[in-house]
Amino acid sequence: MKKVFSTLLALTMVMALLAGCGSSDTAGDTSAEGDAAGTEDTLSGTVATDGSTSMEEVIGALGEQFQADTGVSVTYNPTGSGAGIEAVSNGSCDIGLASRALTDEEKAGGLTETTVALDGIAVIVNAENSVTNLTLEQIAQIYTGAVTDWSEFGSEAGAIAVIGRESGSGTRDGFESITGTEDQCVLAQELSSTGAVIEAVRTTPGAIGYASLSAVQDQEGITVLTVGGVAPSEESVLDGTYAIQRPFVFATRSDEALSDAAQAFFDFATSTAANDLIANAGAVPVAQ
Repeated sequence: MKKVFSTLLALTMVMALLAGCGSSDTAGDTSAEGDAAGTEDTLSGTVATDGSTSMEEVIGALGEQFQADTGVSVTYNPTGSGAGIEAVSNGSCDIGLASRALTDEEKAGGLTETTVALDGIAVIVNAENSVTNLTLEQIAQIYTGAVTDWSEFGSEAGAIAVIGRESGSGTRDGFESITGTEDQCVLAQELSSTGAVIEAVRTTPGAIGYASLSAVQDQEGITVLTVGGVAPSEESVLDGTYAIQRPFVFATRSDEALSDAAQAFFDFATSTAANDLIANAGAVPVAQ
């Protein structure tokens, strides 16, 4: 009897040891999985952007989606292109935003430009106007007050009501820089939004204005002009044949790597995954 009891006790101990080993292995596997999960890269912090006021819609859409995907916020300081370039140069932001190409001097000073999108600016007139095409020179003549009557362009006689954006508007900055009318515009109305410009042109016979390409599509009561015979479209902006356009640029420091979060945002914003967001924000995406 004692021999049988001893045998049973020995078997019980062996089984307990085996069970313990099995539990230890399972715990070990779980720990390994936890370690692996812990080593996965996680993003944290904030991505700071600074610059172009005309990039507000684009950077807002990109930043909102990036935060939803990663939990990392993207701040935007609308100081203007020049200030944004200075901010990234002195290290006070991660990415500078410019609605123009960088100059050779800025590049030589240690900055790299990456075009995120292109911005097409449409020129519009009241739908009752028979004018359908103007050259850049003619547009400049209108906006500087050199020509004040539509009869000069083959339409019925009538005073030209020149509509523009307020001082500091990114759209105004882009329009004036391309048409060569900086600080020379003579405006009948100076309005603070794209929608207000479109409505003013729609309701004012003889009016002319400008607005982002995406904002004027399918609008009634206005005519979108061709410029030098070229209609504004995503295709004509992309191939450069439409004249009134400019790049939306990310400026970064050439000799200093971005933080992990900033690099992830940069990669997202310049990828095809961002194309719909950029297009819906009124710009033309360039990623392919």
